[in-house]
Amino acid sequence: MTDKTDPVRFITRTSDGVDISGFEWRPETREGDEPVTRPVVIICAATAVRCRYYARFARYLCQHGFDVLTFDYRGIGESRPKKLRGFRAGWGEWGLFDVEAILQYAQARFPGQPLYAVGHSIGGFALGLAPSSHLLKHVVTVGAQFAYWRDYALQSRRRMFMKWHIFMPVLARSVGYFPGARLGWLEDVPRHVVHDWSRMGPRAENSLSLPLAANRLQQHFAAMQAQLLAIGLTDDPFGTVAAVERLLSYYTGSNRTHLRIAPDDIGVEDIGHFAFFHNRFENSLWPLALGWLQNGTLPDNAPGMVRTPDQEQNHG
Repeated sequence: MTDKTDPVRFITRTSDGVDISGFEWRPETREGDEPVTRPVVIICAATAVRCRYYARFARYLCQHGFDVLTFDYRGIGESRPKKLRGFRAGWGEWGLFDVEAILQYAQARFPGQPLYAVGHSIGGFALGLAPSSHLLKHVVTVGAQFAYWRDYALQSRRRMFMKWHIFMPVLARSVGYFPGARLGWLEDVPRHVVHDWSRMGPRAENSLSLPLAANRLQQHFAAMQAQLLAIGLTDDPFGTVAAVERLLSYYTGSNRTHLRIAPDDIGVEDIGHFAFFHNRFENSLWPLALGWLQNGTLPDNAPGMVRTPDQEQNHG
């Protein structure tokens, strides 16, 4: 199936009164099609990454029969206010309000259709904060974690700590937000996102600037009963085994599979934290996410290694 339509921009409002904007892709329908059975995939972005970055991947999923929504969190891209200095937005708001608003929008826009999700980096964390995450049936995360610095890759840890936990918050306090675009560090970032990132500890509920009771946060994560595939890349300094499994430990109600892929497994030199969604991986990595969203399973010849609590299983 091919999709000849362009994405359509949408705007929805959160329960605390913030407009969230993004794009939707819808496959061409033919006579006899029954959209009510077609899943809707929500793509949750990484910190400081605009939703437009995921457009190629969204189109790919649409071409394979999914309705797809991409969106920007408050303070980023399509959802950026005129003035970012002093604008209130943290990781807690991104999940509790923004992802929640998209889930509610998807329910209203696509009534009766199953809801699936893809979460990149902090997107895989923000999903679990949303009270309606229990609606999700199939979920794929890529490099998903919440930036506890001791989980960073050992060879990069000192440099990353200096960059993200010292320089970034100091500059954000001075400017009123983090001017990432001017520095060539992806997008500008609201100050409270910087606060959450730079002060994140081993337990997210003790670190977020949003006043959310620890048991309530854990309940939101535990309520999600999805088939969850967590993809980790071995050359991703953020998405280490420790970091990915730290986040997975919150999703106690989901059937969790942690797949580790090395660049050598697919015959490339590097993948890292961001490149999974580049279209050069359309024929190697994207089918793994597609297959999981379609069936909730990995093919027998999937590259990499599946980690379980008790054992590791080689694939390929």
